Amino acid sequence: MPVHRVPLLVWQDWEGFWTAAPLDPGLSGDESAAVDATAERAARQVQSYVEWWFEQNSWPFPPDFLEPELIHARVSIRPQYRESDRVYPCEDELELKVACVHGHLESGLLICSMPTLGAAFHFYQPGDLKRMIAETVRRRLADQTPRQLSRYLPPREARIEEVSVHAPEPKRQRTMQAELPTLVQVAQAIGEPVFRRRFASAWQRESEVADLVRKLGGEKANVVLVGEHASGKSTVLVAAVRALERSRDGDEQQSSTVRHRYWLSSAPRLIAGMKYLGEWQKRCEQVIGELSSIDGVLCVENLLELLLVGGTGPAASLGAFFLPYLQNGQLRLVAETTPEEFQACRRLLPGLADVFQVLRLAPMDPPRARAALAAVAASRTRETKVTAEPQVVETVDHLFRRFMPYHALPGRATRFLTALFDEAKKQRRGEVRLSDVVESFLDQTGLPEEMLRDDLPLAVEEVEQWFQKRIIGQPESCRIAAEVIATFKAGLNDPRRPVGTLLFCGPTGVGKTELAKMMAAYLFGHGKQAERLIRLDMSEFASPWNAERLVAKDDQTPSDFLQKVRQQPFVVVLLDEIEKASAEVFDMLLGVLDEGRLSDRYGRTTIFRSAVLIMTSNLGTAKGKSIGFNARPAGAYEAAVQDFFRPEFFNRIDAVVSFQPLDVAVCRAIVRKELADLGRRAGLFRANLRLAVGDTLVEHLVRIGFEWRYGARPLQRVLETHVVTPLSRYLLAHPDQRETEVRLDVDADGNVVIG
Repeated sequence: MPVHRVPLLVWQDWEGFWTAAPLDPGLSGDESAAVDATAERAARQVQSYVEWWFEQNSWPFPPDFLEPELIHARVSIRPQYRESDRVYPCEDELELKVACVHGHLESGLLICSMPTLGAAFHFYQPGDLKRMIAETVRRRLADQTPRQLSRYLPPREARIEEVSVHAPEPKRQRTMQAELPTLVQVAQAIGEPVFRRRFASAWQRESEVADLVRKLGGEKANVVLVGEHASGKSTVLVAAVRALERSRDGDEQQSSTVRHRYWLSSAPRLIAGMKYLGEWQKRCEQVIGELSSIDGVLCVENLLELLLVGGTGPAASLGAFFLPYLQNGQLRLVAETTPEEFQACRRLLPGLADVFQVLRLAPMDPPRARAALAAVAASRTRETKVTAEPQVVETVDHLFRRFMPYHALPGRATRFLTALFDEAKKQRRGEVRLSDVVESFLDQTGLPEEMLRDDLPLAVEEVEQWFQKRIIGQPESCRIAAEVIATFKAGLNDPRRPVGTLLFCGPTGVGKTELAKMMAAYLFGHGKQAERLIRLDMSEFASPWNAERLVAKDDQTPSDFLQKVRQQPFVVVLLDEIEKASAEVFDMLLGVLDEGRLSDRYGRTTIFRSAVLIMTSNLGTAKGKSIGFNARPAGAYEAAVQDFFRPEFFNRIDAVVSFQPLDVAVCRAIVRKELADLGRRAGLFRANLRLAVGDTLVEHLVRIGFEWRYGARPLQRVLETHVVTPLSRYLLAHPDQRETEVRLDVDADGNVVIG
């Protein structure tokens, strides 16, 4: 009977009780934590639980959390209260000291576990650890009140311990480890119960499952599953393997005592930890030999990765190494890919694509997708004993079809619906409500509730006024922004293009960037992720050889820009000073403007159909005019833009939005708005001090802080220098002044007077 050493984190709360929890991600969970009066007794409880768990689950691998190291990370969290649809953040942040244990898995993948929060994550570079800890803690504790956060106060003491677990190893598992030592290290048997529980049944994909069973079982073919992201490729594969292995259970002709023949891996996992020349080739030869001994099949999650990993190019990649083995039948392979990526594979290494039979997963039509979601809901009800209000399935289907039409259904919608049932069970609610659907979708997308609910009206005039209160002196620009939002609310925007494609023209400092920020706040600023503006300085892409950086890094992985859009497609993308970009960048952007998608040379596609694309430009700006006399008609900007851009690019812009230079009256209004915003800063708000501003001070600030060539930007510097700095000194000199009025004015010498 093998003995495994299972690492635990043991910690003491401020009432003296001890909690113990295993670090291994396969063993952790709410049930595995134990609380007792002493650390030893809590650890013994976990030891008993883990031994029982081994017996019940036939765990295929020993505990996999190596070289654990305990650190305490400090993360600042801002508590907040939520009342109906409004959020009230607390003034002060709370600094939490979180116990984190990091180590690595057998495969070399780095891992960090935070048992006190019930969270864990994998990471790839040691330098990413602190950032990942902060992101995980903030995501885990988002929207918590101070009372709720008090549950996560740092423990009085925490330490790492180990317990010895006697795990009865099934005969079948001993056989796998003995016969397939390399395969067990780099792949996972799809037929194992622990693996299969991650996937739902292949609802409404019965015909595709039957086709795959025939190709794998009867024809012994290499198969590539081609379908859009989240179309159910992995689910179909798992269902087919389940059917194939079920049919083999009673077969007495098996040549091996190893039951599972279908093994899932990925290109990075196959070469993980291989540092020296020839190492990964030797490992892959061992994998091929072990698969041949059991008539096994290798399954990979992404066919394209086989051509991007292993060497300096496709000709020296994993795919090129596997190709002769596939051609002579020594290796059988099942792979997944998207249509665009499959075409890229044909172009990069034609021989590899030719060895596969193609099984295409067409998008489901609406009735089939709804039926699949209904089946998922019924299945989750049986498993969790949680029911769903009428229309929950229809609402989920409607929201994903309306706001994410580019995603194949029911893939992402299935995960969304499953999470609703799991959250209801976690909160001990017996029902998934329609309000839960809207709230969860709002958190993911950031869209306001009036956008998600067809029964709530949207007054365009009120939206326009909302923008005008924040963008002073640009009523026409605010009107166009409100019209974009109204079109989106009505569902009349083209679903094959971005929500809006706007070109903001005008002199510097007149509100172009600020309006982009306000559009991001109004449209997408209502979820847990507050920052929804991605800003690119296009002067950084002025050279032709820099254009490729827009889509890929030097190692050919997607650029940071594309990764951000993939992680959160509901954003405003601001391309600042677009006229400075090279012609190659304009060619790339044509696909974004026309079809809402950007593909790199490997066929990896990023979707922009939930984004608002805003470009800014100084084209057509008048020069040499004095303040108050330099307004230009909108047609002047549009004419300059038409002269600069190629017709095929200009014709894909929804609107050229003209920003007019600021006059003295607008400048006064901006100064008053900035001073009003100053009055809401923390130092004044905490002491309940109110600012009273004299007209003389406003005129003085306008006179010294406004220059027609630079718009309103110098005003911020003037305010900081002439108002904020003296006011700071005054408050520090009068720390006891509270709940009163502080008057700001200017004397005859131009000095700010505070009293």
